[in-house]
Amino acid sequence: MIPLRNLLLLLLLAFPVTLLGNGRGPFAAAQDATEDEEEALDDSVVEDDDDEAEVEEDESTDLVEEKEEEEDLSSGEPKASPNADTTILFVKGEDFPANEIVKFMVGFTNKGTEDFVIESLDASFRYPQDYQFYIQNFTALPLNTLVPPQRQATFEYSFIPAEPMGGRPFGLVINLNYKDANGNAFQDAVFNQTVTIIEREDGMDGETIFMYLFLGGLSLLVIVGLHQLLESRKRKRPTQKVEMGTSNQNDVDMSWIPAETLNQIMQSRRDKASPRRSPRKRAQKRSAGSDE
Repeated sequence: MIPLRNLLLLLLLAFPVTLLGNGRGPFAAAQDATEDEEEALDDSVVEDDDDEAEVEEDESTDLVEEKEEEEDLSSGEPKASPNADTTILFVKGEDFPANEIVKFMVGFTNKGTEDFVIESLDASFRYPQDYQFYIQNFTALPLNTLVPPQRQATFEYSFIPAEPMGGRPFGLVINLNYKDANGNAFQDAVFNQTVTIIEREDGMDGETIFMYLFLGGLSLLVIVGLHQLLESRKRKRPTQKVEMGTSNQNDVDMSWIPAETLNQIMQSRRDKASPRRSPRKRAQKRSAGSDE
């Protein structure tokens, strides 16, 4: 038998060997166990937080859906039927010139197993920041057309944007109203977008014509006024009498006139120029004195 003293010596020798082989000792093992427990607790807390976040997200989505459903029910506005499809085609493209006809075609497809009755088609311009405000409301087109299952129908509608709306954006809303065989009302917003009204560039409007007429009348008045002013100034000026002498007679060719006639013409001119010196008048005066 090994003596008790030798056994104690063996234990004392073996204890440092276990410390060196493990590298950390029994205290490190206890610390590792404590750290493992803390990590397990942290993981469980994180998992609990994730579960709570998921539950809160699900509850929030459910609340949002419930609110949307409540708003739809409270508003009372009819929605589009899932058994119907609609399409729209603008005849001249998606250009909306002011004071001109805009024409479009609306197609309706019945995909269900019941009949649909198309009641009316309407259009309106809305305020772009708030579609609840109407800017221009067009007349609803009554249709009252029956569309059987698996059939299609096409409808035509046209409107004219007001001329003062040119150059500004507006919300265009086009609604198709219909009912099913059970009398349930539906409304499909075939077109619901913001568009810009184009100003008319070709042609002449009333304002331009009036402006040209006004300018033409004003120009005519100015011309008449200037003419009257010039005429009044001419009347006020005294007319200057110009006596024509006989100095330019040599420049006239009188060779074709007979001599007798030429002498008579020259004599008459002389008599008119100096009547006091005219010998004929003197002779007439003498003859008149002798008769007395």
